[in-house]
Amino acid sequence: METRLSSQGREVVVSGDRPFVIIGERINPTGRKVLAAEMKEGKMDRVRADAIAQAAAGAHMLDVNAGIPALDEAALLVAAIKAVTEVTDLPICIDSSIIEALEAGLSAYEGKALVNSVTAEEERMERIFPLVKKHGAAVIGMANDETGISMVPEERLALARRIIERAADYGIPQEDVIIDPIAMTVAADPTCGVITLETMRLIRDTLGNNMTCGASNVSFGLPDRPTVNAAFLPLAMNAGLTCAITNPMVREVRRAVLAGDLLLGHDEYAMRWIASYRAEVAAAAKSAAE
Repeated sequence: METRLSSQGREVVVSGDRPFVIIGERINPTGRKVLAAEMKEGKMDRVRADAIAQAAAGAHMLDVNAGIPALDEAALLVAAIKAVTEVTDLPICIDSSIIEALEAGLSAYEGKALVNSVTAEEERMERIFPLVKKHGAAVIGMANDETGISMVPEERLALARRIIERAADYGIPQEDVIIDPIAMTVAADPTCGVITLETMRLIRDTLGNNMTCGASNVSFGLPDRPTVNAAFLPLAMNAGLTCAITNPMVREVRRAVLAGDLLLGHDEYAMRWIASYRAEVAAAAKSAAE
């Protein structure tokens, strides 16, 4: 199954038969005080810099979030999307829980965006799916509903199926629904990782949809988070994850994805792995010479 996303100048295809897609997570003011303060003032220099840096680090798409309390999120999201598209042609994942902000962001974006996200709550689906259909976007469906997040993989699978079926009622094809099986921190419950991986396998084998998640969530609250995130990603890729919202600027994460693609047969003759290695060696030699 292929999910095609695009900007004016580039198309990205998410598929289990293709290399893993990294969605850069950095353009999000949550937990980033300096970025939030600048965005409040209408300054988008750091947003542009983050977009450029993530693209250079190997991101294939960029998540854009402008959720700052007590501000006009719709206007801020449009400004952030505009700033990003000024400096890169990577497709965008529009990230907001506010319907008006999603509407504004989708109206401002030129291309096929990914909407982050909808849950299996009927009210949310009734409000978000018409927007997705109207703008020809794709959407992330999170496998939870008004009762919360189930710790039973089969129940998450049932919610994923409900989202796909309701999307179809609005004329949204199955390939344009990317399921989020929900990654949770193993610091709170050591079974969280196993449950998420089993959910991924069920969704892959039963529904066949592409999947994404906030990959960094698994390590929240732990020391040495990059190592945990890097270990999680190839396991998830093998279980059916085809893209993830994560930080491409973390070397361990970036290398883990490349290695996962290599071992899963998505890097013919190891060309991407070798090219990446040579680029890093060249960059290190240049830095040492300077």
